[in-house]
Amino acid sequence: MKPVLGMLLALAVGLPVPALAQGYPSRPVKIVVGFTPGGGVDINARLLASKLADLLGQQVVVENKPGAGTNIANEFVARSAPDGYTLLMNTPAVAINMSLYKNPGFDTLRDFTGVSVFSSSPNILVVNAQVPIRTVAELLVQARATPGKFNYASAGSGSTQHLSGELFKTLTGTDIVHVPYKGTAPALTALISGEVQLSYANIPAINAYVKSGRLRPLATTGAKRAELMPDVPTLKESGVAMDVVVWYGLLAPSATPPEVVAKLAGAVAKAAHSPDIRQKLVEQGAEPMGNTPEEFARLLKQEVATWAAVVKASGAKAN
Repeated sequence: MKPVLGMLLALAVGLPVPALAQGYPSRPVKIVVGFTPGGGVDINARLLASKLADLLGQQVVVENKPGAGTNIANEFVARSAPDGYTLLMNTPAVAINMSLYKNPGFDTLRDFTGVSVFSSSPNILVVNAQVPIRTVAELLVQARATPGKFNYASAGSGSTQHLSGELFKTLTGTDIVHVPYKGTAPALTALISGEVQLSYANIPAINAYVKSGRLRPLATTGAKRAELMPDVPTLKESGVAMDVVVWYGLLAPSATPPEVVAKLAGAVAKAAHSPDIRQKLVEQGAEPMGNTPEEFARLLKQEVATWAAVVKASGAKAN
């Protein structure tokens, strides 16, 4: 039996685990987030941290290190001691940046061990409510008639919002200008103020603005309609063959002991499916996950390849 899988099974059935895992953690654990507070990654990280503190018996703090499309946070964690005390919470951005940046400062598959995916949710294509566009079809008509007129905000170069926008442009033959910000919160501030006309953002970040009428959702990037927004069609239903789901995963430096990774993975899975956290995730349009390190490793490898193809096809730049 493979070590990590065996460790997870041991945790699940209450069997003894190596002393290193039994003694971990003996001090506070830090989760680093490469975005500003208020966005989907930050929201998920803080939900997870609150439950991990209970499950691990130690304080779990979230530290925001925004900048360079999450590369500052990614490199910081990649170079941290592989002891389970400095972890990274990120999205597919950690895979996207491998091909988007010439020298990101880390190698996703070499420098990180995937611990577990905490949750997942689609992005929603939204427009400022003052923009007279109510469907994707109307957006395409206007965007094609006036190339370069529309701008879309993202949480930064390399974010799923950025690449969702580039993929949309590639699939629809439109010219919509990318405007990166240092996180979802400032990107949405720009959208609401009218600096930009549209964005692709996760449900936890936009839900309140949609309910208040300040943002108008046009479509979800996922394969199915979101439960919280059943009236919002998918992009596929709107004629754009696009399916992008954002996962929120916990990663550790690559040399972190397998038994520590396994203990963390078991705790993430328990946290995601605990009644209180599960309810909070569902209320924000997210799906609880909690996979194994082996499953996460396969996902990371797949994501690096998938987004490399999107970057190449779209000509996306880290602007």
